[in-house]
Amino acid sequence: MLRLGGQLRMVSPAGGAMVLGWDMTAALAMARALGVDPLIAAECLPEIEAVMVRKINEQMAPQDRQVAGP
Repeated sequence: MLRLGGQLRMVSPAGGAMVLGWDMTAALAMARALGVDPLIAAECLPEIEAVMVRKINEQMAPQDRQVAGP
């Protein structure tokens, strides 16, 4: 899944950046190029994507919401 790192869909609201998911067209094309069965990729990628989005947004949250202390 590291190969999809450059294929992220992101938004930048006033509070900071947030990952929405992968570019699924690119993800499925990459799976096809790697010889992965398209049906398996279509079934598995959304579930893997959901975990990736949650974890990356959790990692980014502390950086975006840091408050200067005394």
